[in-house]
Amino acid sequence: MRRHFVWRRCRGPAIAVLCLAAGAAHAIQDCELNGQSVNPANGNTTAGKTGLMRCKDRDSGVIQREQELKNGVFMGLVRFYEQGKLAKEHRVNAQGNMEGLAREFAPSGQVVREATYDNGRTVGLVRSFYPAGQLRRVSFHEEPGGERAVAEFTERGQLAALRCADKPVLAPAFDDTRACGHAGNTPSAVELFDGKGQLRSRLGFAAGKRVRAEEFYDNGQPSALMEQSGNQRIERRFSSEGVKRREVVSLLVERGAVRQREAEFSERGTLVREQRWTPEGEPMGDDSYYLNGQPRSKAVYSGSGEARVREVTEYFDNGQRASQGRYTAVGRGRQLPTGTHQRFDEQGRLVAESTFDARGRVTRERTWGDDGQLQRDDEVFEDGSRKAYAK
Repeated sequence: MRRHFVWRRCRGPAIAVLCLAAGAAHAIQDCELNGQSVNPANGNTTAGKTGLMRCKDRDSGVIQREQELKNGVFMGLVRFYEQGKLAKEHRVNAQGNMEGLAREFAPSGQVVREATYDNGRTVGLVRSFYPAGQLRRVSFHEEPGGERAVAEFTERGQLAALRCADKPVLAPAFDDTRACGHAGNTPSAVELFDGKGQLRSRLGFAAGKRVRAEEFYDNGQPSALMEQSGNQRIERRFSSEGVKRREVVSLLVERGAVRQREAEFSERGTLVREQRWTPEGEPMGDDSYYLNGQPRSKAVYSGSGEARVREVTEYFDNGQRASQGRYTAVGRGRQLPTGTHQRFDEQGRLVAESTFDARGRVTRERTWGDDGQLQRDDEVFEDGSRKAYAK
């Protein structure tokens, strides 16, 4: 029969302690303290006693845990065992919270994790190890803030991930003074690898802040690049063939980052769209292009708030203007056509014109023939009906 152990929080006379809940489907533990049988779920059996309580599986006699008592209070050393081998070891204070060094072990006895606690909170360095003993991860914790810095490693000992703090905190486990750019005025240069030993990223840090990050595809081509200088950040993404497909320029401000320019590129690397914003984050321009390099559309923004206006011009792929019109902002991204909107043919001749009122409704439509002669001039009503415009 497979046995399961269920731990619950049990209340003794003065303190919450960990105890084993035993049921019909669970293995039963027998505990003894100083040669006497005790039940950790029954505070009367441990009241006023001091020593190391040891609990064993009743059927196999294999040790399951050890826990220290002082004057009837569970505090001090705690050990848990798996199949008779030490698996975890730590200490608790009078409140039942972890205090001081805590360690976890592999079946071989190798330490696989060690951390320090202060009244239940993780503080200082936390280290984890591979079963063979190589450092797997190191992190630094403090209150307030929790985890502040992290370095992770592959089984080969190569750096796999790095997050820096505003000061060196990972020594002696890892030299983050150099890696995080805390020494000198030149940004650091750090390489990150995957478990197969392949280069995945190149990072640069200055005083703990990441100022450069380059990521790579499996074929070694760059997939992304971020560079930061002063209050400007540039982010680029590439295809697996090394062609730039996207670029974002942002202004770094106290509250975060404000986009200033965003550009998209074709598979051949030609510009297909470019958007621009003001330092306050208001749209300023939005241009798109055909693959032959000719403009497809251009939008220019002006004004602010409810008075914001967008002037749009569209083009044929031969460079001739196809249409133009004006739109006003009405909130939540909605825009209404206003004023006179015009359409042209590929030779640049005016072929149609629509006039809109302040509510975005068309009130007049005119069309012209290839000879430039006016063919239709209609007044348009709210229900969609029309009649020849009165002259």
